[in-house]
Amino acid sequence: MNPESFAAGERRVSPAYVRQGCEARRVHEHLIQLLLEQGKCPEDGWDESTLELFLHELAILDSNNFLGNCGVGEREGRVASALVARRHYRFIHGIGRSGDISAVQPKAAGSSLLNKITNSLVLNVIKLAGVHSVTNCFVVPMATGMSLTLCFLTLRHKRPKAKYIIWPRIDQKSCFKSMVTAGFEPVVIENVLEGDELRTDLSAVEAKVQELGPEHILCIHSTTSCFAPRVPDRLEELAVICANYDIPHVVNNAYGLQSSKCMHLIQQGARVGRIDVFVQSLDKNFMVPVGGAIIAGFNDAFIQEISKMYPGRASASPSLDVLITLLSLGCNGYKKLLKERKEMFVYLSTQLKKLAEAYNERLLQTPHNPISLAMTLRTLDGHHDKAVTQLGSMLFTRQVSGARAVPLGSVQTVSGHTFQGFMSHTDNYPCAYLNAAAAIGMKTQDVDLFIKRLEKCLNTMRKEQNKAGVVSGVDDCSRAGDVDIEKMTLKLDNVLGDKDQQLS
Repeated sequence: MNPESFAAGERRVSPAYVRQGCEARRVHEHLIQLLLEQGKCPEDGWDESTLELFLHELAILDSNNFLGNCGVGEREGRVASALVARRHYRFIHGIGRSGDISAVQPKAAGSSLLNKITNSLVLNVIKLAGVHSVTNCFVVPMATGMSLTLCFLTLRHKRPKAKYIIWPRIDQKSCFKSMVTAGFEPVVIENVLEGDELRTDLSAVEAKVQELGPEHILCIHSTTSCFAPRVPDRLEELAVICANYDIPHVVNNAYGLQSSKCMHLIQQGARVGRIDVFVQSLDKNFMVPVGGAIIAGFNDAFIQEISKMYPGRASASPSLDVLITLLSLGCNGYKKLLKERKEMFVYLSTQLKKLAEAYNERLLQTPHNPISLAMTLRTLDGHHDKAVTQLGSMLFTRQVSGARAVPLGSVQTVSGHTFQGFMSHTDNYPCAYLNAAAAIGMKTQDVDLFIKRLEKCLNTMRKEQNKAGVVSGVDDCSRAGDVDIEKMTLKLDNVLGDKDQQLS
């Protein structure tokens, strides 16, 4: 309603009441005005009425919502189902144009503004999370893997002789496929074992650069967020190698935006060396539906090149989801979630360590991984080769999702490349283990319920072993050295007896 509408309303309702309502509306409008002027995430989250007012105001700027619109083209924002229209807040035209995903659409001023505001808010949050020198970013309606592919395809035009991508190994299929799909040959660099951690083999990376020749290498493709005992790559050192040999550096930061440590690695890498672009998932970092990612970097022109590489228009759904989420949370709300995630990591680590020790296992020491943890499963693996995968199945059927039971010796072929010891990020990790992660949004009750169900599963499997008269051995992951089997068996029997009394 404009001032003329309010003035007309005063002729039907007491002017004092109308003015009061008008003032209340101005509060909502002031929040919207600040957002459009500053392009930053508000300190405090908006209420739903302000959000819906803002979205409605944007939607009526799109031509499909004009009352007198007459569309005679093949794409005029027509929607058969009213439910679908409401689901998308009547933003039907999507974002971008055929030549640029970030371009403004003449027929969709509202959707275009939504896209610009979303990208601006996300850039603000990336800086808030620790990468202060980032210059540009955009939301793309593809998950992390395909977004990485888009980055590689953009680099192809800059490096026509390039054939290879150097990739410190991370056992995640979409990372590998993103390179193959772009038409390049991944050069897998095996990790080195330092204590319990799997870390980047820097000497092998540099040796491979020299062997292949820098001009034949598209980029180095590094990783931050990952499953323990793999830890984030040595980004600073890799960034220096890239700078020294003039090789682009692409970072897979899938769920690293929620970790101050991962974001600090990116910031430092860009400061001391070269990082061209880093890609992160929307759903893993902002708790929105799967289907979007953020492509960000330190060179504004290069990020614009990537956005222009995207063919055609794009879905506005991921942008709309993250916009609503950030406006609902505000900076303070998102910072609170980041703080709680750190607390949950410490709590999960403490509880998992206690449980591991009670069952003659131990928590692997992976201090460089700020999100994922791993607990040994040597007694299960020593029983029979399917016991580890059986534990994973038991947890899944008991509605524990996200935990990964990693056996020894698993072999997997991905796009023609065979990985030995797949899921463990190396050919021969010393022991089988179980992964769990403290990701954004996790609550204390999630940890407690996970530990309770894991304990029951372990107890069930131990009882089966005892019935079979099997005593588990000790492998290379034990720090105890030579262990007296009779003492270990007696300790196990005592522990199991205590657990039986607790569960009865």
